[in-house]
Amino acid sequence: MNIHSLAIKDVYKSLVASEHGLTEIEALKRLHEYGLNEIKEIRGKPLYEKFIEQFTHFLAILLWTASGLCFLSEYLHPGEGLKNLGMAIVGVILINALFTFVQEYRAEKAVKELKKLLPSNVKVLREGTVKDIRSQFVVPGDLMVLNEGDKVPADARVTESRCLMVNNAPLTGESDSKPRKSDAFEGDYLESPNIIFSGTHVVSGNGRAIVFSTGMSTEFGKIAHLTGGVQERISPLQAEIVRVTKIVAVIALTTGIFFFLMGFLTGRGFWNNLLFAIGIIIANVPEGLLPTVTLSLAMGSQRMARNKALIKTLTSVETLGSITVICTDKTGTLTQNKMVVQKIWAAGGQSIEYGTQSLENRQPSDDRVDIDGRKKSMSYSKLIKIAYLCSNARYEYGMYKGDPTEIAIFKKAREGIGAVEAERVFEMPFDSERKRMTTVNRIKGKTFVCMKGAPETVIPLCTKILRDDEVQMICDADIKFLSEVYRSMMDDGQRVIAFAYKEIISVSGIENLESGIKEQNSELQMLKPKLELESDMIFAGFMGLEDPPRTEVPEAIKKCGEAGIKVIMITGDAGGTAVAIAKQIGLVQKEPSVIEGHELNFMTDDELRQKLSSSQIIFARMTPTHKMRIVSVLEDEGERVAVTGDGVNDAPALKKANIGIAMGMTGTDVAREASDIVLLDDNFASIVNAVEEGRSIFENIRKFISYIFASNIPEIIPYIAYVLFSIPLPLTIMQILAVDLGTDIFPALALGAEKPSPGVMKQPPRSPDEKLFNFRILSRAYLFLGPIEAAAGLFGFFYVLYSGGWQWGAVISSGNVLYLQATTACLAGIIISQTGNVFACRSSRESVISLGFFSNRLIIAGIIIELILSAFIIYHPHGNKIFGTAPLNLNLLLVLFPFSIGLFLAEELRKFYVREINRKI
Repeated sequence: MNIHSLAIKDVYKSLVASEHGLTEIEALKRLHEYGLNEIKEIRGKPLYEKFIEQFTHFLAILLWTASGLCFLSEYLHPGEGLKNLGMAIVGVILINALFTFVQEYRAEKAVKELKKLLPSNVKVLREGTVKDIRSQFVVPGDLMVLNEGDKVPADARVTESRCLMVNNAPLTGESDSKPRKSDAFEGDYLESPNIIFSGTHVVSGNGRAIVFSTGMSTEFGKIAHLTGGVQERISPLQAEIVRVTKIVAVIALTTGIFFFLMGFLTGRGFWNNLLFAIGIIIANVPEGLLPTVTLSLAMGSQRMARNKALIKTLTSVETLGSITVICTDKTGTLTQNKMVVQKIWAAGGQSIEYGTQSLENRQPSDDRVDIDGRKKSMSYSKLIKIAYLCSNARYEYGMYKGDPTEIAIFKKAREGIGAVEAERVFEMPFDSERKRMTTVNRIKGKTFVCMKGAPETVIPLCTKILRDDEVQMICDADIKFLSEVYRSMMDDGQRVIAFAYKEIISVSGIENLESGIKEQNSELQMLKPKLELESDMIFAGFMGLEDPPRTEVPEAIKKCGEAGIKVIMITGDAGGTAVAIAKQIGLVQKEPSVIEGHELNFMTDDELRQKLSSSQIIFARMTPTHKMRIVSVLEDEGERVAVTGDGVNDAPALKKANIGIAMGMTGTDVAREASDIVLLDDNFASIVNAVEEGRSIFENIRKFISYIFASNIPEIIPYIAYVLFSIPLPLTIMQILAVDLGTDIFPALALGAEKPSPGVMKQPPRSPDEKLFNFRILSRAYLFLGPIEAAAGLFGFFYVLYSGGWQWGAVISSGNVLYLQATTACLAGIIISQTGNVFACRSSRESVISLGFFSNRLIIAGIIIELILSAFIIYHPHGNKIFGTAPLNLNLLLVLFPFSIGLFLAEELRKFYVREINRKI
């Protein structure tokens, strides 16, 4: 059904409705038939599924396995404390799952809270009476009564229009308001001026429209459905965590099997060997890695939230740091989504330009002189007065109301001359065919015709021009010059409005003409030429309007360039406007490659890839499918893509991208639901700050991985020595737990909170081939830092044993105080070494001296907490009982302290050597 091409009476007939609206009984029937007028959420996972996922990812499975081995060992050999370790690991999994779930649930709840801020009621005509109902109860055939400021809840055909203007930006991305009228239209349905779409807004005027599509059948709903078809995938960080977990699992199983076989060669029994192998495997599993990663991401998300970026999934924090391309919308993202007068050109050549900041703060008296301090001409004053009179915007209760373009012009005029007392006698409203608006106004006994509109429709109606404060006949040279001025302003990205006027003597018949408009008199077109209102006009000048860029955006674009991130503008607006804004914000310097939607339709993917390789490219007049295709081609080329947007038209691309970033203030529900991150201030600059945070988080995770994995070696080597050299076991399983889930956690979290390094946004994005956990990090932790810590632990162990009279080969019971003190000394050696290691791991290349020992105060706090926990484990009776420890002489701790300093100095020497090699290269 081409409802846009039907006459109004046929529209009512096709929808089985009338101009009096539906009856309540019929509306109820249709509600049951068509369902609620609402957009279904985009394949949202049930809460229970999201909760279960926290227990089934790869690292959680590894910890489940470790806990299972603990319970098995306890069953085979009771009394070793492995039951407590197994329960502790299960506790870690549970706490981590709950924490992650609550964090992400809170973000989802915050997004849903944003919905409550949106209008949810609409006025409809039912049984001849206007009723205010909830928008989800609107049905096909309902006759909506629309007024300025209303949000359109369903697709509808306009049946009455009185200067009705709508903003389609949430659906199409176009910032200009569009006039709506009731006449039948034979063109494209989506371009029809008699159709209003769900999700758009009435910016001025009023009218009525009959609903023909609701819910998922609307254009809004179709895009939401397209978005729901995009498959979710794991983030780069999730993939890396899986990879790290597999590496750890392989190392743990390999060492466990190896030493299980070695035990046979040394003559140990099967069960002893099995228990030993299980101990080796458990010692290799970094139980603290999962909560540390989770808490680090949560801390990062909280820092982003303070910077107005709401993180919906924790792993999105890091993913944002790896992006190589940002595909951004223009309206409301790069710009302020607010029309302002940027330039006034009065006939006679007087030009007044305004910066975006001064527009908001300019006082009325400022407009008496131009930018050179000269007194403004009569031409300028006339132009300002015409702008004031020929406008439907208004100022009420301290606020401007109306169409954004009208508001911008009216505001500029009112700021220049104040309020003007005038009576409007007649109005010929703007429409898409005439492209102009004309009013007749009485001022102090005189009558003026005031006109504004597109220059190509206003200039031909002018026979005179106001020049040097005199009215002169217009000539061909004037028209040519005006066209040049017009094109120059357009090249600057401005929407140019022309103004003209004339004074008339007789107003006879105007009242009848106004009455004819109200009654939609068919003879109106015949009356217009007789009155000749729009002929013999005097040209007054131009106003150039634009949606100005956000003030923070140029600096953010510059940062992206320095960081090696390519920014591509994808907008529903025209190419000229997009290029002008791009030049203002520094996105392009020369003439960029501009591709419009109709051109993209005829491009192959290979041709599109070639175009995307251009350093400066802009996509204009784009549809949702176009955006999806661009994102898909970029990802096929190996790019990691972030897409920003606020409209329904952005939602499919938001879901398809590696990171979808929606606007929280102006964004639609569909866009927010499809995104991974919601910008609470709609500021593009916040994205760049979030990218910087994401990059630092990747590096920080590497730092605490080095820190955590370094302590694995001093946990493993005591078991190896126990088997190979038949010595008492230097470190028990519960003491390993004390390190992994106790003393290591807080310093590791402090490393996760390191601030971004000064040069992090001057480096290119990391390669997809660059892994979170590579051989360099593994060798540094396992072959350099770890052995030093193992030496500290074993030194403390043997120092206590020999000081207590123990001799090599002597058997000592596990309950002997000397043995308990010796294992405690081994534990203390590891913990003390880790205090030096936390400083060593702050950077893999830079000296801590250059970073500053106290630049990250959380590390100091983490070490203090670590020492407090250590004191509880070593000196408190409850700590002694749980972890099998015994109090140590404080002198022994002083003996172990040089190992911490030695580890730190050894790492500083290594960094110095690496820096020197890199400098020579």
